[in-house]
Order: sequence, then structure tokens, then C-alpha cells
Amino acid sequence: MTTDIDAVLDYVDAQLDASLARLFEFIRIPSISTDPAYADDCRRAAQWLSSQLGDLGFDASVRDTTGHPMVVAHGEAVAGPHVLFYGHYDVQPVDPLALWATPPFEPSLSPQPDGETHILGRGASDDKGQLLTFIEACRAFKAVTGKLPIRISMLFEGEEEAGSPSLGPFLEATAEELRADTILVCDTDMWDRDTPAITTMWRGLVGEEIEITAADRDLHSGMFGNAARNALQVLGTIVGRLRNDDGSVAIPGFYDGVTELPDAIKAQWQRLPFDAEKFLADIGLSIPAGESGRSVLEQIWARPTCEINGMIGGYTGEGFKTVIPAKASAKISFRLVAGQDPARIRESFRAFVSSLVPADCSVRLTAHGTAPAEMMPLDGVLLNQARLALGEEWNREAALAGTGGSIPILGEFKRRLGMDSLLIGFARFDNRIHSPNEKYDLTSFHKGIRSWVRILAAFAQ
Repeated sequence: MTTDIDAVLDYVDAQLDASLARLFEFIRIPSISTDPAYADDCRRAAQWLSSQLGDLGFDASVRDTTGHPMVVAHGEAVAGPHVLFYGHYDVQPVDPLALWATPPFEPSLSPQPDGETHILGRGASDDKGQLLTFIEACRAFKAVTGKLPIRISMLFEGEEEAGSPSLGPFLEATAEELRADTILVCDTDMWDRDTPAITTMWRGLVGEEIEITAADRDLHSGMFGNAARNALQVLGTIVGRLRNDDGSVAIPGFYDGVTELPDAIKAQWQRLPFDAEKFLADIGLSIPAGESGRSVLEQIWARPTCEINGMIGGYTGEGFKTVIPAKASAKISFRLVAGQDPARIRESFRAFVSSLVPADCSVRLTAHGTAPAEMMPLDGVLLNQARLALGEEWNREAALAGTGGSIPILGEFKRRLGMDSLLIGFARFDNRIHSPNEKYDLTSFHKGIRSWVRILAAFAQ
């Protein structure tokens, strides 16, 4: 097995230029999912992937949905675990085009002063370069050994950047076909430029909008001040009571189901090269605002949040207008952790708000999205095999990281397929995804392919 791995890795190194040429070809397809004008290009990207996988011996096909098509591919049935690799071929719009230093769909290489080389182009990192690291690893195995080391299936969608509206129904219809031992996802970041990471936890989401109505119209503050309720003041009182003085969320029952971070993970996070003061200083702040006694990494990865995303009411134009607003609204989001029930959080929040609304006022609450939080079992065999394999490639311990964001598609996989996900990505925080001048580091692309070779070989054992 060691000899085979060495030969496969040598092939990856020797064929890097050919792998890069395929990535450039893929990036040149402007598969923007949110703009109907690019529907044909999205289909072309799906067909390109299907053709590439077919050439590698996969049973690959383009599957129509009510939106952009899916690509499904199955490798031969061999011994060992069965993995489903997921990625997306669609990309974000390129606006504002004037801010791009190079044409977004004409990929190029840009050598950097630090010795790194950037692969420039829309989708270079998110997610074409990332997903191709896995395909190229499979290509290397097929070229050197004539077969894949384990049973591999793949699923690529074309609507991830548009909220994946077709994914849930598609998974429901193909659950038996797609079910495997685990899902591999390559659409996340490394810890830093030299430290690989496996994302083991991601937060859920509850979004709510509050609209307070007081009087039946905006009022003159001189004629009605003191006597009439001010909708903004009512809203301000509600918002001001959402957190306690120690930074914790004050909604009754909010922390039900929340558990402490495992000691092993807390210790590993303490070993990570993370400067909490610099993290805040880089955004012009200096004092952590979450629960007191919690590290910054705990606050952004492992603890639930309550944030006010926007407030509006009364006169907000130029100059000054002395009115008492009749209506005021706020958008509130909650990032949840494993153990919290999104439906119960929404119910508790609404009860909390309603208890603070004066009897002569009314409140309208509107739901804006829900996603569950997940935390991977840290004793999983595949997770630990992947962690060791990454350490061999990068010569340092792979971080078991969290993400403060929410990944709704992973909830779909869990709910409809009953499968946990392994998130192993090779992007860097400065890749400018969703922004002009998106890039992917050549080192990330090259060592990403090598990393997957090692991971798949480890799974085969």
C-alpha cells in the first residue's frame, strides 16, 4: 500500500500542469446560478463534470431538476467504506466587474512576492478548484493502480450559491441511490496557510423579524410626546433586554440542550495559532462581547448567539423631523449550537417579545429561515483516519475546527440520508470568495490533491 501511495503521489506531482489545465477549462464556463441568462452555462458545467467522470470510469450522468441539473456519479463497488463526495459547480455573480484586475472567466496564474502563486478567476476557490482536488486524486489512483481505493460516489449541484432549492427534493427522490457511510465536502478553509483543518461543528440558524405598531400614524413629538407610545422606544426596550450584563442571552430556556465543549477539543483549540487580540483589532475592536469567561474561539464557534442585524423606524432621511414613529422593526438572527431545537428557540423568542409589548401596542413576527446545528462525533474512525492523513501531508496536526456560520445543506444530508459529513477544505481566508479577484493558491490546489490521495488510501485500510 505504501508503494502504491508513493507512486500515486508522484503521479500527482508530475501531472500538476495537466490538472491545472483542466481547472482553467472548468473556470472558463460562467456557471452563475442566480442569473437565468447563464442557465445554458450551468448545464454546460454539469455536462463537463459528467464527461470528466465518465472518462475516469465512473457511471456518471446529468440529472434534471426544476432548477439547474445535478451530476451523479458512481465508481465501481470495491471493498471498504463507501463515501459520497459533494461539491457545487455554480459560482457567484462577478459584479462589480470594474473591480476585477483580470477577466473573471479567463483564469490566469499570478506569482506573489512570498513565493506563492495565485490561481485567479471566479470559482477558482468556491468551489471549482476545491472539488477538482478530489476528482484529480481519483484520476491519479486510476492512472497508477487502475482502480479506486474505495467505493466512491459523487454529487455535484448547480444551485448552492442560490440556496440549493432543488437539493432537498432531489435527495428525497434519490436517497437509496446516494446513501453511503459518510459525505465528504471540500468547500471549507484551512486553519491557516500551513495548517489543514477538518470542520467538525457548524452552527444552526433562526431568523426573525419584529414589527411593533403603536399609534395608527406617525405623531408630532411636541403634541403627543410622553402621552403616546413610541414604537422605536418599545422596540429598543425589547432589543436591549435580549442580553444580560455578562453577555449571555436572556431569553428563558435559550441554553436548554447546550453542552460544554469537550475537554479534548478545548485543549486542541488552545494549541492552535490564534491571536484573539489581533482577531478583534483587525476589525477595530478590542473587548470580546459574548459570554464572559469564554474564549473568543468558543464564542464564535461553540456558543449560541443572538444578534440584531438591522433596525428601522421613524424618519431616517436628510435633516431632522420630530415625529413619534407609529411603526418600528428589527431583524434578529440566532446562531445555534448542537443540542438546541430551532423551533423551540423561535417559540421562546416570540414569547419573550410578546411579554414586553405594552397592551395598547401590537407585534407582528415573521420567520426568516431555519437550519439545525451539527457536531461531528469526534471518535469517528474515518474522521481520525483523515486527520492523521492530513498530518502526514502537511507535517503538522490538523485542526478540528468549528465554523460560526450555518450550512443548511448539511442538515438536508443528515435529515434525508441519515449521514454525517466530513468537511475537509483547502481554501484560505483571503481567497476573496464572492468578491472581485477571487483566487485559489496553487499550493492549496496541489497539496489538496495529494491530501485526498492520502485520505482515500487511509480509508482503504
